[in-house]
Amino acid sequence: MDLQDQLKNLFPNHEPSPEEEKILEDKELWIQEEPMICKYEKRKGKPTTIIEGYTGTDEDFKILSKELKTKLSVGGSFKDDSIIIQGDYRDKIMTILKEKGFKVKRVGG
Repeated sequence: MDLQDQLKNLFPNHEPSPEEEKILEDKELWIQEEPMICKYEKRKGKPTTIIEGYTGTDEDFKILSKELKTKLSVGGSFKDDSIIIQGDYRDKIMTILKEKGFKVKRVGG
């Protein structure tokens, strides 16, 4: 049971407005030609994975970062045109991005 079904059970008489339906639709991300860079660093002694090189809009990059964080169930942030993921998840991130159609280049180690 997804969120939409749960909301329909709670509010059976609610009709979504066109604006709500527009928000609920999956937004397609812009796929670029150049590869994104996925690198590993240690910051303050803790491993981090950094993804850089996306040339689309910041909003699309934020959506992508949220998807990655939820799929991997890890913390992270979006700063200075890069996604910072807590932990070393380069292999998993690269497979997720390749499934979405992105080209990814592994840097460092």
